[in-house]
Amino acid sequence: MSTAVTAHSLFTDYDINLFRAGKNFRIYDKLGSHVIEVDGKRGTYFAVWAPSAKSVSVIGDFNHWDRNAHPLFPRWDSSGIYEGFLEGVESGTIYKYAIEAQNGEQLEKGDPYARLWETPPKTASIVWDTYYEWEDEEWMKNRYQHNGIDRPYSVYEVHLGSWKKNKKNESLSYRELATDLVEYVSKMNYTHVEFLPVMEHPYFPSWGYQITGYFAPSSRFGGPQDFMYLVDKLHAAGIGIILDWVPSHFPNDAHGLAQFDGTHLYDHADPRKGFHPDWKSAIFNYGRNEVRSFLISNALFWLDRYHIDGLRVDAVASMLYLDYSRKQGEWIPNQYGGNENLEAIEFIREFNEAVYRDYPDTMTIAEESTAFSGVSRPTYVGGLGFGQKWMMGWMHDTLKYFKHDPVHRSYHHSELTFSLVYAFSENFMLPLSHDEVVHGKGPIIDRMPGDEWQRFANMRLLYGYMMTHPGSKLNFMGGEFGQTTEWSIERGIDWELTKYKPHASLQQYVADLNQLYRSTTALYEMAYDSKGFEWIDGGDHQNSVLSYLRRGRDENDMVAIVHNLTPAVRHKYRVGVPFEGEYAPVINSDDERYGGTGNFKQQVMKSVPSEWNGRPNHIELTLPPLTTLVFRYQAPKAKAAPKGKARTKKTEDAK
Repeated sequence: MSTAVTAHSLFTDYDINLFRAGKNFRIYDKLGSHVIEVDGKRGTYFAVWAPSAKSVSVIGDFNHWDRNAHPLFPRWDSSGIYEGFLEGVESGTIYKYAIEAQNGEQLEKGDPYARLWETPPKTASIVWDTYYEWEDEEWMKNRYQHNGIDRPYSVYEVHLGSWKKNKKNESLSYRELATDLVEYVSKMNYTHVEFLPVMEHPYFPSWGYQITGYFAPSSRFGGPQDFMYLVDKLHAAGIGIILDWVPSHFPNDAHGLAQFDGTHLYDHADPRKGFHPDWKSAIFNYGRNEVRSFLISNALFWLDRYHIDGLRVDAVASMLYLDYSRKQGEWIPNQYGGNENLEAIEFIREFNEAVYRDYPDTMTIAEESTAFSGVSRPTYVGGLGFGQKWMMGWMHDTLKYFKHDPVHRSYHHSELTFSLVYAFSENFMLPLSHDEVVHGKGPIIDRMPGDEWQRFANMRLLYGYMMTHPGSKLNFMGGEFGQTTEWSIERGIDWELTKYKPHASLQQYVADLNQLYRSTTALYEMAYDSKGFEWIDGGDHQNSVLSYLRRGRDENDMVAIVHNLTPAVRHKYRVGVPFEGEYAPVINSDDERYGGTGNFKQQVMKSVPSEWNGRPNHIELTLPPLTTLVFRYQAPKAKAAPKGKARTKKTEDAK
């Protein structure tokens, strides 16, 4: 049984000043619950920000949820923080804050900074620490080699609760995923995984996007150390981890951040700025300093305590614009009369600056669907400071194109080529994400025309185009083997399909594409530089054929890519190439082991010194139906000096 609350503080005046200025980005070390010793007595220090509260106390099993038993002390500095030390309260203790609002309303709130929560539908916080014996020192030391913008990013997007179910249709635990998921992602040759939000959320069908516990991995799958174990094992396998992070909105659940101290503490009181019409949730008040400290601290917390390698920021567009999803009269212009949310823009820039200052070997990625300028440009040139941005235009145009029957594709050629008009205006990631297989859209394979063979051939063609197009890549789970039903978090994805040859063959093709991508510098080294891409022929709409070059930094580091986007076989198809030499096939999506016809074996092609496509050389190919072909350039070897003769200056000049 705990004794009375005693006055104690972990805060210095400097901590408080930084918090109130919106600059304390390690505030999680002070706010929340922390097991400590005070005067030789072990217990838990509690601290919570509730500036408009009339009183705050800690309640839990330890005091029979008596809100009068353990009141916290308001700090003298008018910071709005209540704090106190409870002797005897140990790790694992369940608790909430009992808050009396100024109007007399009695609230019971979870701890915004709690490291662990009860498993939903229960809603209390749990005293916990994040100590863990990490074994990923080698990964962390060399992480910069995996996370730079000149490195390969082939990301496997995963919802942990539905990636795989056990025989009882239950989600796998973090530790089970540390075996099954790590083994699978390694086999498939992905470089990174991206987890839909792992932070605690009360409503499972929200996919994690309605967060109440920003500092806690969901207890549905285990505890904090279990999730750390999963991260450790992914790192041991050479796989980076990106987390979905949601600073755009939060739910109105009674135990969460909404009306935390009886007022709109974390959000705006005016619904024109504080209520999200799409998700019926609350929008953070980015102009409030303490809220910025909360959010940026939370971002750094996952990079700090959980060794996360990157953050994908959800719904950035909704943060940037005051009129997002609002009609005239439902939003308030900024001070200059515009629709930009200046406070959110400032917050985003500060977030990115803090991440890259403290963790320069990580990556931030924006889900941003508008033409807002400079999303992935540095803040010092006026950009938002993200490392990458989702290329939503590419996704929409590409899926639209592939829905067309091949007989009509010649009229829609520009839907594939248009992305190259703006491909280098941002550091783009090409996403085929969870959003494309929900809300009645069905699985991606259902958008492919033709019979079964043509549908799978089109899927291979889609992935071949995606993996050779400039930019990093993201593919949602199930897409890699041709999931045939819309994603359901209750059912999970249909692993049974991989027993069938068309699905298993597509799965093998994606694994080989990933391996080609990550082992071919020409496909990633200059992914965000226009010098890394060159059309061979982007205008052959009559044949529905696309051809282009991808280049690395070295002049001779080059691959040639040809896509035949119809079922018609193209004989003696000429492709102009810039250099004399051999062009060796490295991927043929029509290969029999991928489910192709297997009728058109690709050989090493020696260039012909005859102009084509405006280039001095060409190769002549037979293009199989609905196929991606990739050829690696091999420069001619230098001729050796004649045998038996000295390597004189004259001989060298002759070479």
